[in-house]
Amino acid sequence: MTEIFKIVDATFSSSAKHSINDVNLSIERKGDIITLLGPSGVGKTTILRTVAGLEKLLKGEIWLNNKLISSETINIAPERRNISLAFQNNCLFPHLDLKNNILIGVKNKSKEKEINQLISNFYLTKLIDKYPHEVSSGEAQRAALIRSIVNEPELLLLDEPFSNLNKGLREELQEVLKTVLKKKKLTSIIVTHDYDEAFYFSDMCGVIIKNKLLQYSSPYHAYHHPNSPEVANFFNKGEFVNATVLSNSELRHKSLGIIKGNFEYKFKKGTAVKLLLQPEDLIHSDRSNLQFKIIDRRFSGTNFIYTLTISNNERVPILVHSHHSHTHKIGDKFGIKTPIYLKHIVCFKKDKS
Repeated sequence: MTEIFKIVDATFSSSAKHSINDVNLSIERKGDIITLLGPSGVGKTTILRTVAGLEKLLKGEIWLNNKLISSETINIAPERRNISLAFQNNCLFPHLDLKNNILIGVKNKSKEKEINQLISNFYLTKLIDKYPHEVSSGEAQRAALIRSIVNEPELLLLDEPFSNLNKGLREELQEVLKTVLKKKKLTSIIVTHDYDEAFYFSDMCGVIIKNKLLQYSSPYHAYHHPNSPEVANFFNKGEFVNATVLSNSELRHKSLGIIKGNFEYKFKKGTAVKLLLQPEDLIHSDRSNLQFKIIDRRFSGTNFIYTLTISNNERVPILVHSHHSHTHKIGDKFGIKTPIYLKHIVCFKKDKS
């Protein structure tokens, strides 16, 4: 299979003091959406700017539809790449109203009905004659987003497309955008620091931490099968506890006891490991003799997440559906169902330090 887009052994840099090294990723099918996920300031936008041709690639290659567009010696001009980039900061022309900002570069007049529908879907109809300084940053950002879509580029690059919106509207417009991208089969790369947004959009997800692309996989695999403690910690959904490997399917924790399941990575018997316990791994049971003190309770609408202290320096989260009758309060005891079985045993060798 020939990739639609690929980055090969690439080094990206925005300054002499910052670089992202050894990046390899590809997009296999037209219309696939990938996300670049990581904390703010890690260099995600630098990758987008380099793919768009606004920054020079220090090392490696970038290919789009079998055409080399960037390397150490080749740098195709941005206007010749057929790539659209919508920045986090909207970059609209201040002397044009929103409608004329959107229409810049549109040569096909038959698209007017489609453009008007996009304007309506993104809630800009009543604002379309206003100038950028007369609308909010989120409204200007949506106008820039529509502008990047309407010419149907070979590759669409979106930098934090809904960062300026409240949660409710952001989730609604995420659905609108994903529907448009999939209907048009617009191959896209979306940069975000929000893993919920990344998981919703992604066919594939790249996790960038400390100037390295640590994992490139499906969102499900990144969350349930992280390839490093750094990736697991980024999602901030679980806790690491100390355990000892007993066999190919068992390990022991001093407070939780024997834990059985399927190991993601094999370890020798007796190996000291850090075991990742995510909220959905352990099951609540009021009848269990294995009980620990609640130190925190978080309500998220559909779920509660209880945090239990299981040793002097270890704690675990447990997810419980909110339809369950909850009389448990901080300070109460909370039972964990035994025997403990994990579908995915994700652990990493414990540092000797």
